[in-house]
Amino acid sequence: MKRGSFNQAWIPTALLLVACAAAWLVPQAFVPLKGAIVPALGLIMFGMGLTLTGPQLTAVLRRPRWLLMGIGLQFVVMPAAALGLAMALDLPPTLAAGLILVGTCPGGTASNVVTYLARGDVALSVAMTATSTLLAPLATPWLTLWLAGTRVDVPALAMFGDIVRIVLLPVAAGVLLRRWLTPLAQHLARWLPGLSMLLIAFIVAIILALNHGQLAATGVLVATAVILHNTLGFVLGYLGATLTGAGSAQRRAIAIEVGMQNSGLATTLAIKFLPPLSALPAALFSVWQNLAGLGLAAAWRRGQRP
Repeated sequence: MKRGSFNQAWIPTALLLVACAAAWLVPQAFVPLKGAIVPALGLIMFGMGLTLTGPQLTAVLRRPRWLLMGIGLQFVVMPAAALGLAMALDLPPTLAAGLILVGTCPGGTASNVVTYLARGDVALSVAMTATSTLLAPLATPWLTLWLAGTRVDVPALAMFGDIVRIVLLPVAAGVLLRRWLTPLAQHLARWLPGLSMLLIAFIVAIILALNHGQLAATGVLVATAVILHNTLGFVLGYLGATLTGAGSAQRRAIAIEVGMQNSGLATTLAIKFLPPLSALPAALFSVWQNLAGLGLAAAWRRGQRP
């Protein structure tokens, strides 16, 4: 990474904050764009597929212990933490379902960048993101049904089909393009990270605009739940890795991967399958996790250890 890229890593968060401000000030400009959320997420997933390389994943598969342990934490810690917080904070059913949906989603691609900045094990982070994404069609809908099904109607089978279409197919297309048309894939890969930043900000802005009125009434409660959820992911992910004997780089990668979720997928699924207000936790999570993740990376780069 070039000199000064750590400062550039704040660009996604700046874009998110600008987009959120615009959505708050002129929500009517974003509400009609609701139909663009699914195609935007598909492009983000396609970009993720372009980044996956054989050597990266082979290095991790030679040490599957940390990958399996990290994935286990991913799909245990975050769903359980979401359910516990929903009960402790007495969240309304729709907000509780939205928070649980965030917890059952796979890791987000931003975690790979944050892991690099934190001097963590990047190959492990990439492998965890890819593996949790591949498991998402089964894990996300059924965990959401199990944990949130008593609060709102969760159409798990339909959700499964959409995750395959929105996530797995674009990722597979990216992987195949990199395999068979490498020069074109390498050219696209230079542009897609920046495009993904814009698309994530775009998706979050639409979600905030759609929930503009409700945010004024529930903003503090949702923000509290989101901040605690993300913090528990970082802390319990790090603690779990430490207790199982992981090295420093692996502990950082696992903590970041567990704490940072694919909130774009959560917002898309919430908008399509749950009451509209359910998307609000995912939208706020997207903003907060980038701020918290970059702050954590900065602390670790300065040599501070939790």
